[in-house]
Amino acid sequence: MKKTFQLTHPKIKPARRVDAIKSEIKKYIKRERNKTLPEGVDYWDFDCKFGLTEPTADVVHLAAINKSIDEAVAAGANSFYVEVIVKMANRQFTAPDEDLSESLDEDED
Repeated sequence: MKKTFQLTHPKIKPARRVDAIKSEIKKYIKRERNKTLPEGVDYWDFDCKFGLTEPTADVVHLAAINKSIDEAVAAGANSFYVEVIVKMANRQFTAPDEDLSESLDEDED
């Protein structure tokens, strides 16, 4: 999803417009996450950008999109750009620390 959202509308109040935009983004993410995963892939991940215009958009975390929208509204912006691109990802597992496993063995005695 690459889209510039307008916050002004002749009939819709800005607060309701913001709610509708957040809902649209949430629906898109849910729809993408529900797609069948290819073989060898653990989950769907998202690359996100947010800015007042497309050329000025900066990379943000998926969880920070709503906060970024609220900041743009508080700053008095009339529009903003959101980019949410889905990608395949695999979980990264780390080996447990030896110190941790040793301390757990000592607790059992």
